[in-house]
Amino acid sequence: MDSLIQDVGALRPIIHRTSGQTHGPITRLASPGDLGKVLKPFVFVDLFDNGGREFRGFGLHPHSGIATLTYMAEGSTRYEDTNGARGLLAAGGVEWMRAGHGVWHGGGAGEPGRARGFQLWLALPPHLELGPSVSLYQASDDVPVAGPARVLLGSHDGARSAIESPAEINYLAVRLAAGERWRYTPPAGHEVLWIAVGNGVVRTPERVGRGELAIFAPGEAAVEFVAEADTEFMLGSAAPHPHDLVLGYYSVHTSAEALAQGERRIREIRAELARQGRL
Repeated sequence: MDSLIQDVGALRPIIHRTSGQTHGPITRLASPGDLGKVLKPFVFVDLFDNGGREFRGFGLHPHSGIATLTYMAEGSTRYEDTNGARGLLAAGGVEWMRAGHGVWHGGGAGEPGRARGFQLWLALPPHLELGPSVSLYQASDDVPVAGPARVLLGSHDGARSAIESPAEINYLAVRLAAGERWRYTPPAGHEVLWIAVGNGVVRTPERVGRGELAIFAPGEAAVEFVAEADTEFMLGSAAPHPHDLVLGYYSVHTSAEALAQGERRIREIRAELARQGRL
């Protein structure tokens, strides 16, 4: 193990790292008002882990102007949305929600036991931020695999996600056994690169452990990883989002005008949910 770690190439240094803020089962590693401005189009990253304890879920809540991607690393959660979908998302599965002009969705307790995973928000470009809302739910077997990486969004090493990416974005769930080495070479133009560790420890050559998010220096250089223990981490790379972030409570848009339209649509959906007795 030591010899493997010593010759990990320091090709792209880490410029920022954080353990975020933890409230109950949720650790918020990045949000639109802080690191989201550095990581955009990735503007929000949550690690959730109920530790096997009862977890009631998130309840119906709105979004506009963004896409969300929830990945279950372990356990399960129930989902529903105002596009009419409802079901159980099990380990290895993906919930994709392109909110566009406005949508409500929620997640409740799944099967008893530990539930662990990540939720990601992506800022949408102007031509999509007020477009139709789109939801897609993938079981574990529907997610393509390239070596140790599950390709949740974008493409890597010949594997491509069935989800239509809103921009030049890769989002991977990576599992490495202790001592295993893996090298990620970003596509051209992917100057944004980060990892968030869900379990274990990985060296890059800096040591990044469970519950940490690490941001790499801008550029297109490859990064090598060696697992110090059995390790799971999320990796995001992308072309930079060239637009401002205009923030609402559940919304991120590129202009105040677009935010106002998105929030108006959210209020309309809320009124309909209230009429149906769902709120």
